[in-house]
Amino acid sequence: MERIQDLLKKYWGYSCFLPHQQEIIGAVLGGRDTLAVMATGGGKSLCYQLPAVHLGGLTLVISPLISLMKDQVDDLNTRGIPAAAFNSSLEYREKVRIEADLKDGSLRLLFLSPEKCMQHQFLDSLRHAKIRLIAIDEAHCISEWGHNFRPEYRQLSLIKKYFPGIPVIALTATAIPEVRSDIVRQLGLSDTREFIGSFNRKNLRYQVLPKKNPMVFLLHYLGQHRDDAGIIYCLSKKETEDIAAELKKRGFRSAAYHAGLSKQVREAVQNAFIRDSVSIVCATVAFGMGIDKPDVRYVIHYDLPKSVESYYQETGRAGRDGQYSECILLYSRGDSARIRSLLEHDDGGGQYLRTGLKKLREMVEYCENSGCRRKYLLEYFGEEYTLDNCGSCDTCDHPPDMADCTDAARLIVRCIQQLPGNFGIDLISDVLRGSKNAKIHGYGFDTLPAYGSGTRYGKAQHRMWIHELVRQGYLSRSGDKYPVICLTGRSQELLNGRCRVMLPVPEKSGAGTTLAPHDGTPGAEDPALFLRLKSLRKTLADSQGVPPYVIFPDKSLREMATIRPCDQEHFAGISGVGEYKLGKYGPAFIDEIRKEVGNLPE
Repeated sequence: MERIQDLLKKYWGYSCFLPHQQEIIGAVLGGRDTLAVMATGGGKSLCYQLPAVHLGGLTLVISPLISLMKDQVDDLNTRGIPAAAFNSSLEYREKVRIEADLKDGSLRLLFLSPEKCMQHQFLDSLRHAKIRLIAIDEAHCISEWGHNFRPEYRQLSLIKKYFPGIPVIALTATAIPEVRSDIVRQLGLSDTREFIGSFNRKNLRYQVLPKKNPMVFLLHYLGQHRDDAGIIYCLSKKETEDIAAELKKRGFRSAAYHAGLSKQVREAVQNAFIRDSVSIVCATVAFGMGIDKPDVRYVIHYDLPKSVESYYQETGRAGRDGQYSECILLYSRGDSARIRSLLEHDDGGGQYLRTGLKKLREMVEYCENSGCRRKYLLEYFGEEYTLDNCGSCDTCDHPPDMADCTDAARLIVRCIQQLPGNFGIDLISDVLRGSKNAKIHGYGFDTLPAYGSGTRYGKAQHRMWIHELVRQGYLSRSGDKYPVICLTGRSQELLNGRCRVMLPVPEKSGAGTTLAPHDGTPGAEDPALFLRLKSLRKTLADSQGVPPYVIFPDKSLREMATIRPCDQEHFAGISGVGEYKLGKYGPAFIDEIRKEVGNLPE
């Protein structure tokens, strides 16, 4: 792999691979069909971009969004790697130029939409091209078990028939086992090598806060992060517009983004965000896979996401550069009811509803779980996490106070035991609290000995305790559309007094949405120099019509502001500075660093 190492340094400016990259590239160069599941920021694109350079000829890349194609094409061309995107937004002159480049073999990568790949005439026109590799990005879109299913992805198996013998690499950041097997089956991959990277994004901090006075929280938090880029995800189009307008009124550079806006407006907002003209985007999930901005410092979910996969991928847009970033979710049970109603009124069919409700329940469990957030996420995707404390989520940094609540736990178990069948958490809580609603009276549950036995505590507290008892194995949960709580073998141990149970101490009422402190120690870089380099980067990027991070990512700028390289030899040692960028951008950045160094006191 010596040749590969040389290319990595020459075009990308790195001296070593991230985990799994080298093995994946080896499988691709060996002609094997490959499935790569790697967390956002794990370097998926390099796994087909570098082989494309090494193999020569043409690599086809199927990508779901025009904006995502454009970002990658800009980045590759900036590195001196000829690439283009063929899509519906092209003008006639651009199409002619790309077709000419295809004929003379000067392109290394051609990005296409899945819809374009289904056009037989277009595929016929590529038969003369020396295609060496086919890459399918965001491959989870092919699976109905995934969180972003796109029917047109189902037809991509056609491309294997057009180009038999050409290796295919399918890539995604989020795929549970069912989705992985579905990807392989639907694409018709054979003798497939699978690489499943870690889903642990160590630079991200996860926090779930009660959704009380959310706008007050936003204004306070954003006021402390005025120089940072961030995304606020909302459930409705109206919310994105209302929040963006309120923030703009308060002096923040914000904009709304949702599928109801015109294509021109959406593109303008995305370009403004990528080029640092807008720092906050309030968006629905429509603002999704096209976000390739590495320096997003926070992602806030103003509303509950519909699934753990969606949540993980959306939070993954923070900290793609590997720097510390925050993922904050504002949670209320009301949002869960809203999503359930949307699912029940959707016409997707019975299987769609069952799958949607199951995923919603898992998302609620994540929010109401008193254990480590990171551990929950990793185990959801089938990855074992053995640490007791991740040190970077709210429940680990500030775990709830635990106390011996055996008596309260026993009341809950006795209540479930007395019910004539299995019921959901809400009904169990209502019986314990002595609710006078019609359902309790109609079932005759107000005559049970357990009725009203837990009036000391509120519904939210009973819900939390039941979730915790499930987590500890004293109870179990089953069912998707209507999940119910059941007794387990350990339930009897509790009733017989053979064990003691530790549960979270009841919360005091009136707690608002507050952000727990964290260790946000700044880096060792010169902050003034970092801002000057950032300004220079934006000037160069604007003059070339590309996003600033295409020139150099924040990580490289911080390293420059720390080391202060004043000549080409030392500048070449900065991470992310390859041979091409050294010649193109090195002089301007070195000159800026020299100016700052010259101003330093002796």
